[in-house]
Amino acid sequence: MAHESSYVPGNVVEKWIDDRLPIIRWSKEHLMDYPTPKNLNYWWTFGAILAFMLGVQIVTGIILAMHYTPHVSLAFDSVEHIRRDVNGGRIIQAVHATGASMFFAAVYIHMFRGLYFGSYKAPREILWILGVLLFVLMVTTAFMGYVLPWGQMSFWAATVITNILGAIPVLGTPILELLRGGFAVDNATLNRFFSLHYLLPFIIAAVVALHIWALHVPGNNNPIGVEVKSSRETVPFHPYYTMKDLFAIIVFCIPFAWFVFFAPDILGHPDNYIMANSQVTPAHIVPEWYFLPFYAILRAIDFNILFIDSKLGGVIFFAGAILVLFFVPWLDTSKVRSGTFRPVFKWFYWLFVANFVFLTWLGSAPAEGIYVLLSKIATAYYFIYFIIVLPLLGRFETPRPLPTSITESVLAKHKAPAAAQPVAASTSH
Repeated sequence: MAHESSYVPGNVVEKWIDDRLPIIRWSKEHLMDYPTPKNLNYWWTFGAILAFMLGVQIVTGIILAMHYTPHVSLAFDSVEHIRRDVNGGRIIQAVHATGASMFFAAVYIHMFRGLYFGSYKAPREILWILGVLLFVLMVTTAFMGYVLPWGQMSFWAATVITNILGAIPVLGTPILELLRGGFAVDNATLNRFFSLHYLLPFIIAAVVALHIWALHVPGNNNPIGVEVKSSRETVPFHPYYTMKDLFAIIVFCIPFAWFVFFAPDILGHPDNYIMANSQVTPAHIVPEWYFLPFYAILRAIDFNILFIDSKLGGVIFFAGAILVLFFVPWLDTSKVRSGTFRPVFKWFYWLFVANFVFLTWLGSAPAEGIYVLLSKIATAYYFIYFIIVLPLLGRFETPRPLPTSITESVLAKHKAPAAAQPVAASTSH
């Protein structure tokens, strides 16, 4: 959403800086005066929440790295040393560990909001693709971070998850050995994971900058999915949305603080508080909760598909579950962005959300009996939604009439209560 700059340097120093590095001009244009649709609701605050959480994870991660020792004989004890002996270490470690869960909770809400309101539709395809790329980087970073405490679940989760790379024909084994630094998960693996876990958040920050840039070119989507038609339908980002985002961040920090101060270990697996032992396999190997939907999809493919064996099939479906997200802008053929005006879409969408939550639960269940069958059904619907439902709905669904503008939509909400006031007044007599 292009707009003319209204920035005028306030003094000689500002003008001198602006002529050489217009950072103050850029901040005013893109962080303060940026025209933003006036009808954005609190679902749009999760972008700011995610930026806040990325900052929290980077800062706490740098501090933890100062005290962590990436060696198989010392890693587990160094984490205990941080928790017990480092000043403020228990809080910092708890913020970082539970922060990962809060980060993923926010990113899932952010992505589901985008899916419902059609934030991936033209001209915002690049914005969506960069968002999915951020999700892939987050998953990679979080997985490597989960290995670092070197507990039983860390070690065996690393063993199981890296093993799936070995199923890839020709390239699988070389990639697996390069990632592990050998033939098994060992000291070289821990060093590689520590280095990458430290590096990737800064790459994520760089992609976030691209993500914001891609947002500021076409401008924000909004709940009704109608493009802004005039400056009267926008407000400056500051103070209107900076204050709204700040309030949302504070509210988000309340459950975050509860986990940190009252239940810092509630989301962890008990076996991860036992030092890694390659000779003792845990009874039930599970990754962190935010990986569970994709873990359930991986385990659901326990049968051969033509000439593809079950192990490779699981890898294909596991990777496909994420890769399909990149193609959503072209899979959804509807001309209407917002799910608010798509009555049939709503049913399939909310079933998809429930199915995703169901996959999360199935990922934590044993891979046996009825759980495997249910995982197959849930996995089938996951792919059916993207590959069949979205393309066909756009052709056969009849959406509700759209407002002609954001202003019409906003005014319509305020007219209804106003019209009801005389009735209420007459009945009160």
